[in-house]
Amino acid sequence: MPEKENLQLIPDDVVTNKIYIIRNQKVMLDRDLAELYQVETRVLNQQVKRNIKRFPDDFMFQLTEPEFENLISQHVTSSWGGTRKLPLVFTEQGLAMLSGVLSSDRAIYVNIQIMRVFARIRQLLMDNTEIRLAIEKLEKKTDNNTKNIDVVFQYFDELTAKKETAKPRTKIGYKLPKK
Repeated sequence: MPEKENLQLIPDDVVTNKIYIIRNQKVMLDRDLAELYQVETRVLNQQVKRNIKRFPDDFMFQLTEPEFENLISQHVTSSWGGTRKLPLVFTEQGLAMLSGVLSSDRAIYVNIQIMRVFARIRQLLMDNTEIRLAIEKLEKKTDNNTKNIDVVFQYFDELTAKKETAKPRTKIGYKLPKK
């Protein structure tokens, strides 16, 4: 088994750039995974088909023609080449299953790296969600404070108006003699 240091791992940004959002899921294409694992796409897909029970629809699915066309149009590049079959895409769980069917050291280390990238993306999304919720909470407090200040000024204006229009009161009671 080669040392980790001897395997040339892929930079995280290369992995991140191969993650797509399809059907509201973060997925990776079979051809991109094959490239990262340094195997042919056909070999990767053969291993998947031999172990198809490990890949239910929420772990792996095949793109539809419109999805594939949309993907190509979003990523204008000539490297897609001709394809006879629509690509398979793997969700995070499907990627975890791939590590069980591809047993080369490279596949294992690359898969570990991919899992770490997915975990970082998930953490970033959670952090952003927490920040967004905190900002919304502050906005609600600010809105409430603004409404409260408006009410205070409204009462102040009403009191001022009453004071200006008030008739002088007649004093009643005993007057004390001046000394």
